[in-house]
Amino acid sequence: QVQLAESGGGLVQAGGSLRLSCEVSGRTLNDYIMGWFRQAPGEEREFVAAVNWSSGKTYYREFAKGRFTLSRDYARNAVTLQMNSLMSEDTAVYYCAVGRDSGSDFRAISEFGYGYWGQGTLVTVSS
Repeated sequence: QVQLAESGGGLVQAGGSLRLSCEVSGRTLNDYIMGWFRQAPGEEREFVAAVNWSSGKTYYREFAKGRFTLSRDYARNAVTLQMNSLMSEDTAVYYCAVGRDSGSDFRAISEFGYGYWGQGTLVTVSS
């Protein structure tokens, strides 16, 4: 059974940093993509970033470019999302997801490309 365990959320002041981690058990990640999505209060869930586990190709939403960085942790079968220069608009529940690599960039940045989801971790940025 595939399980995703997220950690690292919390309260931070604007301009600060947080690092989210998502550890996957029950499956090796070769041929899979790991992604992060977020959902702010009253908003729909949106794509944040993703990484192809095998190739290392990364995808970032425009608002994440230059501020957020994804990295793979092979020892822990996990990915981390380093978030810097956080703004109040980054306040949301962040979800980790795993999906099979279909070779489609569109699916890599879409919820439809992911079959396994974590419970979410809350990130609150105070202004």
